[in-house]
Amino acid sequence: MTDIRQKRSRLRRRRLHVRRRVIGTPERPRMAVYRSLKHIYAQVVDDVSGQTLASASTLSKGVKGEVANSGNCEAAAKVGTLLAERAKEAGVKAVCFDRGGRKFHGRVKALAEAARKGGLKF
Repeated sequence: MTDIRQKRSRLRRRRLHVRRRVIGTPERPRMAVYRSLKHIYAQVVDDVSGQTLASASTLSKGVKGEVANSGNCEAAAKVGTLLAERAKEAGVKAVCFDRGGRKFHGRVKALAEAARKGGLKF
């Protein structure tokens, strides 16, 4: 196996390991984060009904024009605050955090802390 395939398979294992324990309910939906090299995406999902209640990314209208570089912690923090606002509009106060197999540092941590400051509890 090449290094890239090993890396992807390890990430897939970690993601599934987290997903076994983290389940979004209508009272406490799951906040899923996906991080790529250029962008970061987050959404609040009710796994019971299979619906996305709120979403935000560095490609969203509220973030795209404000940041020069969409792949840094500043952009991730703006995505977190925007997601918190949209989740509040949808009536969500508390979520369970799904880091998507990534470590809780850097952009993932910046997004989570900004969502907490925006009023989400997890």
